[in-house]
Amino acid sequence: MWREAFREFLAPLAEAVTGHYGSNLVSLAVFGSVGRGTPRPDSDIDLLIICRSLPPGRMKRMDDFMAVEDALAPQLRSLSERGIHTTLSPVIKTVAEARQGSHLFLDMIDDALVLRDQEGFLKTLLDDLRTRLGKMGARRLRRGAVWYWVLRPDSRPGEVWDL
Repeated sequence: MWREAFREFLAPLAEAVTGHYGSNLVSLAVFGSVGRGTPRPDSDIDLLIICRSLPPGRMKRMDDFMAVEDALAPQLRSLSERGIHTTLSPVIKTVAEARQGSHLFLDMIDDALVLRDQEGFLKTLLDDLRTRLGKMGARRLRRGAVWYWVLRPDSRPGEVWDL
């Protein structure tokens, strides 16, 4: 029941983000447990928002994102009334920042739900990372409920390499 409620929430979420950022929005993806389809009733909704330009600094970006949260307040209240106590956890980057990479992208390679993606920007970014990981021999492993990466199985202590 609550997994379906999370899925149903994605359409208004995409509309609110698209409505707020407009043509500045390049990509929007949901990752983490919601992206994997394994959320719990208390799971947050991890978002990656990539825009052409943004104000500098995390706090200004979060202040700006409050308009999205305000627009989604009725849906979030409705979820809460159904026993789903979720919050939005956005990571907001410019195109240039996204091109620099992030460890978060490792979690998105297989599990991201890409809701908006102008010209395949995020798809290309993740495909390129997947290719580089494959060339390195990297493997994503699971121990119990935890996933982790072995990025260079053949690396030696002190060795320096780029991802």
